[in-house]
Amino acid sequence: ARYMSGLVSVLFRYLQISSFTNSSWMRTDALILLGELQTHSWSNASDTISFVKPWAQGTFSSQQWVHLQNIFRVFRSSFTRDIQEFAKMLSLEYPMELQLSGGCEVHPGNVSEHFLHVAYQGEYILSFQGTAWEPAPQAPQWVDLVIKVLNQDDGTKETVQWLLNDIFSQFVNGLLETGKSELEKQVKPEAWLSSGPSPGPGHLLLVCHVSGFYPKPVWVMWMRGEQEQQGTQRGDFLPNGDETWYLRATLDVAAGEAAGLACRVKHSSLGGQDLVLYWGGSHISVGLVILVVLACLVLLFVLILGFYWIRRHR
Repeated sequence: ARYMSGLVSVLFRYLQISSFTNSSWMRTDALILLGELQTHSWSNASDTISFVKPWAQGTFSSQQWVHLQNIFRVFRSSFTRDIQEFAKMLSLEYPMELQLSGGCEVHPGNVSEHFLHVAYQGEYILSFQGTAWEPAPQAPQWVDLVIKVLNQDDGTKETVQWLLNDIFSQFVNGLLETGKSELEKQVKPEAWLSSGPSPGPGHLLLVCHVSGFYPKPVWVMWMRGEQEQQGTQRGDFLPNGDETWYLRATLDVAAGEAAGLACRVKHSSLGGQDLVLYWGGSHISVGLVILVVLACLVLLFVLILGFYWIRRHR
């Protein structure tokens, strides 16, 4: 998927984790992601949000960025104070952890969907919807009191609406403009096969490794001819040090059934020419196979013409 093509959506997220060991000690760390790419970081020890990417200020002026940082600085301080007060009021037990996820998803045509969710001890408890805070469907009963208190703070609600509805969308569009070259980059995957630990007597674990690709979306499947092998198991996406990705797909088969199997890889950087790696052989591009066949046909045609030309001149 290409961010700037106008054909896909892009997700912008502010992710925060606040850990409270007791009533007097806590820490908050945060980061900002554009799609799967981290653009900013904010450590507990710093008063400023750091740029992970040189283009992370987007099209905001220095004055706009300083203003935005001040708002987040005040928010972090207020958030800490509010949680400590709620913990005292509701007799919540320490240690506790809260996660916050806020941002927007920008769709083609510059249409945006905004969100702000809060989780307590890993469980989703409340969110900001439209103009007010609302409890999650399965939230504990005490969350209703938190909602009541939060919705009485009109100043904070107006600031949240302003950030979600105006600033986030404007900031995302600026990031898409300044980071266009990196966001649109395409890196072709490398792929290889190996065998994993034996899953049992008379069985093989076939492993297809795919690495070094960007962007993240990729399709990897073990195949027999054109038939997908439903037993294919895909692992988690793992990041490489150069911001590309690694993925592996495994297949448990009887030792006598491995012949004829192949791993097929589809990725946007390949231009529609899938990578196909045959078990016991080498990898080859489907597009390359077609080119080789066409080249052979052309060569055969030239040889036939040459044969008739020689006979005619004789």
